[in-house]
Amino acid sequence: MPIYIDQLNNEINLPTTPKRIVSLVPSQTKLLFDLGLNEEVIGITKFCVHPQKWFQQKTKIGGTKNINIQKIKELQPDLIIANKEENIKEQIEALQAFCPVWISDVNNLHDALAMIKSIGEIINRKQEAESLVNNIRNKFLQLNAYNIQHKTCYLIWREPYMTIGGDTFINDMMKHCGLINVYENEMRYPTITLEDLVNKKCELVLLSSEPYPFKQKHIKEIKSQIKNFELQFLLVDGEMFSWYGSRLLKTADYFIELRKIIFS
Repeated sequence: MPIYIDQLNNEINLPTTPKRIVSLVPSQTKLLFDLGLNEEVIGITKFCVHPQKWFQQKTKIGGTKNINIQKIKELQPDLIIANKEENIKEQIEALQAFCPVWISDVNNLHDALAMIKSIGEIINRKQEAESLVNNIRNKFLQLNAYNIQHKTCYLIWREPYMTIGGDTFINDMMKHCGLINVYENEMRYPTITLEDLVNKKCELVLLSSEPYPFKQKHIKEIKSQIKNFELQFLLVDGEMFSWYGSRLLKTADYFIELRKIIFS
């Protein structure tokens, strides 16, 4: 019986290639699609919006942090794909009682590429996964030829304002984009004040499209509350900074275009 090791070093026993898969993470759902699966994926979350036809057709099993365990059990999956951060530990443990669960733990680009290769092996798409990893790696090698530094805050939430710390995947993506996270010494997702941006001599504020859907009106709101108008503000596509699956294939090109805007 093949034994696979997930990114938490758990052993996953799978007698055959999985044919009934439930995905609990949007970025990994998109990865399964891009690796060529279709009928094998039988359940996804309500946040798995890509691809659209899956979002319309596949059974929804709740959100990433409020999974409907009974509905998943009724689907009789032979593999569940989850993530340490995006899913709740107690819910994952409940799923492990009746089905193998492969858990990713992605904190940087290296982890993301390792995750893609591992999932490719499990679902019998090893060649496709290796090709995807090589393409992503080459894209980022081109990106890293640039060496731009800009003191930046990446906002993910409002009321209260929240940003990202140095131990997150988004922080690693900011580095690849040539941006210095002014909260890189913080952990996970700290709450901040707008006045703190001025104190940290922040130069750029990125307002993400997810999980909070920042709009242009929120930039005006922030500007009205702080008196440092030298700050630059940009709305950015949160998927490009936080989705760690096949979406990474588009990330490097997005970052190059973003740099053009920042320094125009």
